[in-house]
Amino acid sequence: MSEHQHLSRPLAERSRDDLEAFRATEQAAYDALVASGLKLDLTRGKPSAEQLDLADGLLQLPTATTSPDGVDARNYGGLSGVLALREMFAELLGLEVEQLSAQGNSSLTLMKDVLTYLWLHGGVDSERPWGAEEKVRFICPVPGYDRHFALTEWFGIEMVTVPMAADGPDAEAVAALVADDPTIKGMWLVPTYANPTGQVTSQEVAERLASMPTAAPDFKIFWDNAYALHHLTAEESKSADVLTLAAVAGNPNRPVVFASTSKITYAGAGVAFIGGSTETMAWYHRHLGLGSIGPDKVNQLRHLEFFGTAQGVRDHMVRHRELLAPRFDEVERILTERLDGLDIATWTHPRGGYFVSLDVLPGTASRVIELAKAAGVALTPAGSAFPYKRDPRDENIRLAPSFPVLAEVTGAMEAVATCVRLAAAEKLLA
Repeated sequence: MSEHQHLSRPLAERSRDDLEAFRATEQAAYDALVASGLKLDLTRGKPSAEQLDLADGLLQLPTATTSPDGVDARNYGGLSGVLALREMFAELLGLEVEQLSAQGNSSLTLMKDVLTYLWLHGGVDSERPWGAEEKVRFICPVPGYDRHFALTEWFGIEMVTVPMAADGPDAEAVAALVADDPTIKGMWLVPTYANPTGQVTSQEVAERLASMPTAAPDFKIFWDNAYALHHLTAEESKSADVLTLAAVAGNPNRPVVFASTSKITYAGAGVAFIGGSTETMAWYHRHLGLGSIGPDKVNQLRHLEFFGTAQGVRDHMVRHRELLAPRFDEVERILTERLDGLDIATWTHPRGGYFVSLDVLPGTASRVIELAKAAGVALTPAGSAFPYKRDPRDENIRLAPSFPVLAEVTGAMEAVATCVRLAAAEKLLA
């Protein structure tokens, strides 16, 4: 057996003596890490400073405060936002302009608002407010987005999990759950470059979700297209047109679409979008209008002028890709070099989005995160990608390489790989 074959032989197949030697080597490497005084963070998928710099032209804009259709953006009104910006993003998101509203900076706020309106008043197709129901349940594809789960939990909505597959959530599992359970009122879905797994929901899966019979007449798909434009390769994955699919299936009010420029321009000063059928949008604006007389249209004009056209947004995203792709390549390189062949970890190879989902030896994710923390590398808490923060197999770790500079990504990933190796050796020896 060659030295390389020996080194990459699955850990579980090695003799106890070999495992002891492996653990001793990794323990020494880990002790050196701790002594080196690292202070690195892979916890949140935030844009890096260089990415934010790409949008600094916004600070000189807008040069005029009247929109192309003659509206004074400084004044009250225009509840659905600047028409020309809605036209630009309707093209990018594959919607009709009358199906899209441009609002403040946070799509998460829009999701909370929609849930609140449903809770207090019900939707266009509800028999009563959701809050008047004895029980409300939501389907959560896992691993998934921690903030979706936190929001659902805050409302007291019970979460039911389904697995994410390569082409999106397990549509047959979803269809079986919703067919005869009227308490299941909706589901979360990040359809393009899912958080944290990077999968893209296929046209076929989207069609099944849009057309499946549901016991609840007002079942909703919260279609959070946060990463629709965030490609990591030149081959760009297109989002399924869920609104058309749902309309054709006779369920026009089922999907509510969300998106934002939070990772395109400035995370705290962008524009968020909400889309749906014309009935859904009328319902949304009716409730919104009780607490708003219009969004920040000056900021919307600023974005309109900065991009110019939908192609301007696409060109801007290529510049993001040039900054992000090397970080993701580095994650892939180190995981492959350090973990491939040991049968102690698998990971995703995303073509877009902000995360890599790493599955380690079952029962060791918490230990890996604990080891990393003690070595000065902050990782998202174990279980974060699951409802109630409970990962039933204690194996999933979400990696977010966007924010640190490239050299820090290298250092952090080398440390993570060492922690994965050490935790696996400990587990197998125990």
